[in-house]
Amino acid sequence: MEERQPFEEEQEQKKGRFQSSFYDWGEALIISLIFIVLLFTFVVRLIGVDGSSMYPTLHDKDVMVVSNLGYTPAKGDIVVLNKESFMHGPIVKRIIATEGDEINIDFALGKVYVNGEELQEDYINDFELPMDFEGMEFPQTVPEGCVFVMGDNRNASTDSRSPDLGMVDERYIIGHVLAVVWPPENFGGKTE
Repeated sequence: MEERQPFEEEQEQKKGRFQSSFYDWGEALIISLIFIVLLFTFVVRLIGVDGSSMYPTLHDKDVMVVSNLGYTPAKGDIVVLNKESFMHGPIVKRIIATEGDEINIDFALGKVYVNGEELQEDYINDFELPMDFEGMEFPQTVPEGCVFVMGDNRNASTDSRSPDLGMVDERYIIGHVLAVVWPPENFGGKTE
């Protein structure tokens, strides 16, 4: 009796299925698409920058990868938030202070203090003094479950200095920026 080879047995088992490479490619494509949909639904999002409030760190029309998976807001993080009563659509800002921190701003000198210490902000765009005063009185203490955010382009940013936005409830945070993915010249981006 002739012994069957393993390859022949495998071919025998595949009867009834397509035996072309198109089937294998199609199967791989469907699995890849399902993985991508799950990734962009539950783990990360792509969000575009609209405006110059985060210049020079982020540029208008940059596309960023944003994630909220296991995220806890921290000072210095760049976050995307959505507060419908302030603006329709997401905005991008930097967290300056978190719950319990005291924030103070010297508008005449353009200096920001958190818990009495001046922030060293190498990431901000040059701005004209005095810094724009947008209506909130300082010092302020950040309430529980909230953050205080500002744009890196201080003369062109409406942020927590404005009573319209004010202290931002952490539940409005969509996620923190992981990296810039478009355009290619800004790929990776400096998000810290």
